[in-house]
Amino acid sequence: MRERPDATDLAGEAYVIIRERILRGEVAIGHVISRRKIAAELGMSFLPVSEAFLRLEFEGLLESRPRAGTRVRIPSREDVRGHYLVREALEVQVARLFVDTATAEERAELLKLAARVDAMSVAPGTNRFHYLKLHETLHRRIAECARCQALCDAIEKTRALSSTWLCVARSFANGNGPAPGRHQQLMELLAGRDREAAAAAMREHVSSSMQRALERLEPYFRAAKSHGKTYSRNPKKQFSVELPGAKAASDSVVNA
Repeated sequence: MRERPDATDLAGEAYVIIRERILRGEVAIGHVISRRKIAAELGMSFLPVSEAFLRLEFEGLLESRPRAGTRVRIPSREDVRGHYLVREALEVQVARLFVDTATAEERAELLKLAARVDAMSVAPGTNRFHYLKLHETLHRRIAECARCQALCDAIEKTRALSSTWLCVARSFANGNGPAPGRHQQLMELLAGRDREAAAAAMREHVSSSMQRALERLEPYFRAAKSHGKTYSRNPKKQFSVELPGAKAASDSVVNA
């Protein structure tokens, strides 16, 4: 007879579901999200959903105010820069270790995976969430092939924020689209034998991702100054941002 899931299992399930809704853009940056409503939708008690919310707050995906509620966190420029500084430190070290430890088979595997990521980033009609999952897989595999579990765990914890910013719709018409073949170029250097060349390539990759994130989030930075304290469930009063080209780009991907 199957045992009933305990609160820890349910909290983990709620965490995954809520995180995916945020990453899919179903709950936009700045929008209020209700513990009680989520608990009712998932058929769970209030406790495991509250635990999931606390975990998402700790990771920086949600933010709360007493007697106001909880919403998807609106990042500041300092949040973005700080996040990418941490990510750079972690992934540059991974790049060095990858050169030392990855097998020939793993290098070949990731060169092919990088080509798939780049192809998906420019393919018409690509679903951005599907792109996101493939992109995450590439960076996760690079970390796994570095053979350092502590680094893998640390990178995994930082990935949710940049993935959320990645899902902000953005038109490529203004020239801010992904550079062709950038993941393949990165992997070609990581697949070589020069540790410092690999480290420099990863540093540039993360730095350029930060610049694109700052550009994508600029409308949010501006809107937060005028009505960033709003925690309303009323659709007319919700924090919202008019993104240039958002309608045309709603299903397109943005590179990271």
